[in-house]
Amino acid sequence: MSTETAAKTVDVKGQNCPMPVIKTKGAFDDVSAGETLEVVATDSGSLSDIKGWAESTADAELLDQQETTEGGEDVYKHYIKKVE
Repeated sequence: MSTETAAKTVDVKGQNCPMPVIKTKGAFDDVSAGETLEVVATDSGSLSDIKGWAESTADAELLDQQETTEGGEDVYKHYIKKVE
């Protein structure tokens, strides 16, 4: 999964719980069915928080979660598809 395949990217780096989930939900509302939202976070809690949100949201499918390091900082990328 990469940004080329995401319809929209939300950057919530530097924000802690609950903001990554709140901003994910807001951005997800603007994504059309069949499109994928990419969320980029630095809060390690976003891994479980966004997974839990996606599992409890009828039209959300968590496709992938990736942990990377950028500029010495841990970065967590989440890919959520809006299903019909």
